Amino acid sequence: MVLSRPAPRAGKRRSEPAVVVAKTLVHLLALAPAAWLAWQIRSELVLGSGALGADPVAAVEHFLGLWAIRFLMVTLAVTPLRQVTGKPVLLRFRRMLGLYAFFYATLHFAAWAVLDLRLDVSQIATEIAKRPYITVGFAAWLLLVPLAATSFQRAMRRLGRRWGQLHRLVYAVAILAVLHFWWLVKSDIREPALYAAIAAVLLGWRLWRRLRPVSPRRTAAAG
Repeated sequence: MVLSRPAPRAGKRRSEPAVVVAKTLVHLLALAPAAWLAWQIRSELVLGSGALGADPVAAVEHFLGLWAIRFLMVTLAVTPLRQVTGKPVLLRFRRMLGLYAFFYATLHFAAWAVLDLRLDVSQIATEIAKRPYITVGFAAWLLLVPLAATSFQRAMRRLGRRWGQLHRLVYAVAILAVLHFWWLVKSDIREPALYAAIAAVLLGWRLWRRLRPVSPRRTAAAG
């Protein structure tokens, strides 16, 4: 999986409107969690509704981190789905989904730095260095930055083959993100275990595809 890759051009022009509608729907669905959280924060600040529980800051951080890892897993799932279904059009949604993973991960990091630590740079640096679960989470976010920054056609053309190599870093991001979530949870590990299993399946699929023997039929077709 990479945050984006040039997708095959659609064979028929008339399929374009359907893709535009589908992308619009994906955008709306992807922004819905952020909109819901904004509404909850407004209710908390204006009405004192208690919608975010006893620890609103922790609730906001957890919510944003959870959606970041969800979008990361969905992005990783695009390539296997395309390979299983034979629908190249799915690749046209991969960059969008990957950028939403970065969007929610950035909000997650910003909520921690601003709401928890009041943008105290020295304390932020100390926490990153001292707490392993923060260290791996910060590393995951750092690795996402160049992937998001190069998820556009101009970067793809300029980097050439190196672009694909760079975007394989997303596999490390997935592992670090799951590890961050696992170490963060102190008692009930069912939820991080679920995402660990999903990541293992998605990364295992890629490893199997890479290592499986090449059949004579596939070799003949490639020739």
